Amino acid sequence: MYVWIKALHVIAIIAWMAGLLYLPRLFVYHAGAGEGTLAETFKIMERRLYRYIMTPAMLVAWITGIYLAVTSGALSAGWFHAKAALVVLLTAAHIHDGALMRRFAEDANVHSPRYYRIFNELPTLLMIGVVILVIVKPF
Repeated sequence: MYVWIKALHVIAIIAWMAGLLYLPRLFVYHAGAGEGTLAETFKIMERRLYRYIMTPAMLVAWITGIYLAVTSGALSAGWFHAKAALVVLLTAAHIHDGALMRRFAEDANVHSPRYYRIFNELPTLLMIGVVILVIVKPF
C-alpha cells in the first residue's frame, strides 16, 4: 500500500506544481488584457484551475505526504524538516495565488504583468529545493 500512496503523492505534486507554475502565467496575460471578453475568459480559467485542479492536488499531496512521512520515519530527519518548510512556503504561494485570483475576479488587480512574471519563479525555486532535499538528503 505504501508504494501506491507514494505514487498518488507524486501525481498530486505534479498536478499541484503545474497549477502553481501556470496560474501566475495566466495572471501575466490577464493583467495585460484589460477589460472585456478576454478578461472574463481568464477569470473562468483561473477559477477552474485553482478550485478544481490546484487545491484538490495540494490537499492530496499534504495528506499523502504526512502519511508517507509518518510511516517512513522521515519526521526525525533534518532534510525532511527543511523540505517541510519549503512545502509550507509552496502552500503560502498557493494561498497568495488564491488572493490574487479573487482580486482579478473583483476587477481589483493592483500588479503589473512584470510582478506576476517574477512571482512565477518562486514556486520553481522552491520545487528545486524540495527535489534536492528529497533525492540527495544532504543532512
